[in-house]
Amino acid sequence: MSGASAQFSVFYGSQRMDAVKETAVARGRAGEDVAARYLKKNGYRIIARNVRIGHLETDIICENRTHILFVEVKSRTASEALSRYGRPATAVNRQKAENLLACARAYLLRHPTKKQPRLDVIEVYFESSASDRTVPDGIVHIENAVEAE
Repeated sequence: MSGASAQFSVFYGSQRMDAVKETAVARGRAGEDVAARYLKKNGYRIIARNVRIGHLETDIICENRTHILFVEVKSRTASEALSRYGRPATAVNRQKAENLLACARAYLLRHPTKKQPRLDVIEVYFESSASDRTVPDGIVHIENAVEAE
């Protein structure tokens, strides 16, 4: 009987993890939508979203008159961000930063520009109880969050 019980809890655990992952993916997409609207409102033109070059990925590429931005978007619920994980930008660890930089370099090799490249992070906070993920509780735009060494 204990074998059946263990199988049930593993199955249940797997379903729960799928639901958690699905929620995180939906929140991430909503955060990217919010960040894109924020950038447009602040004078940037969106060039591309979710750009993949090999295993490298950038959430948003946009530009203004002087800069081309490679933007990593990190979304959290307001309570989750501070109490459990810290600020969303802390999820951009050294490995993630190196991958963002490599993606930007690879993109610029394919699409040369005279504009100054910049790697930014945008944090998007949602209310934990809000089912509407179109209106954020807060946005923090960190310019030059990742710099080449």
